[in-house]
Amino acid sequence: MFNSITGIITGKFPQKLLLENNGIEWDLICPDTSLDVFPPAGNEVKVYTYLQHSDVLMSLYGFASDSDRQLFFDLMKVDGIGPKAAVKIMSSITSRDLVNVLENGDLAALEKVPGVGKKTAGKILLQLKGKLSLDNSVSVSKQKSSQYGDVVTALVDMGYERVKALEAVEKISCELSKETDFSEKNTAEKEDAVFRRALLFLAR
Repeated sequence: MFNSITGIITGKFPQKLLLENNGIEWDLICPDTSLDVFPPAGNEVKVYTYLQHSDVLMSLYGFASDSDRQLFFDLMKVDGIGPKAAVKIMSSITSRDLVNVLENGDLAALEKVPGVGKKTAGKILLQLKGKLSLDNSVSVSKQKSSQYGDVVTALVDMGYERVKALEAVEKISCELSKETDFSEKNTAEKEDAVFRRALLFLAR
């Protein structure tokens, strides 16, 4: 069908990405971990896609990398896991971390992933352990297109919800980008400024 879509991001919502390409706005179901990788609205990005088509439903799924999409396919090989369940799982844990959990046979950690109970965790481990691999040339947790992926991750590690952290970082980064002195800072200084203001914003 088609492998990917390149366009301008017009909106980012929990597990949802809006992308405009040649006058057409695509509505894609997207794992939150992929959304973290994508830059803010208004930027151009390449999205790897999967079209689910049945007699009663047509849904388009989007991913930050081909490796993420392959993991999505692998998860759907597990009995009881459909596209939406796979996206829910991938929204709660990065592809790299999930692969590590499976390779280590860490059933307890797998059971803690939202959307995965004890029974499903056992099925995933049995079906996928030792069968997953990620392209080392692609950073699954972040891409060059996302300057503030590390900031979002840091906020999540502090206990903030991923969606709220992402919204705060996007809001603050957009505000700071309008300031002249901010544009003159290096990457580390920009990340620090965004982190500090996002932290204050979330603490309100």
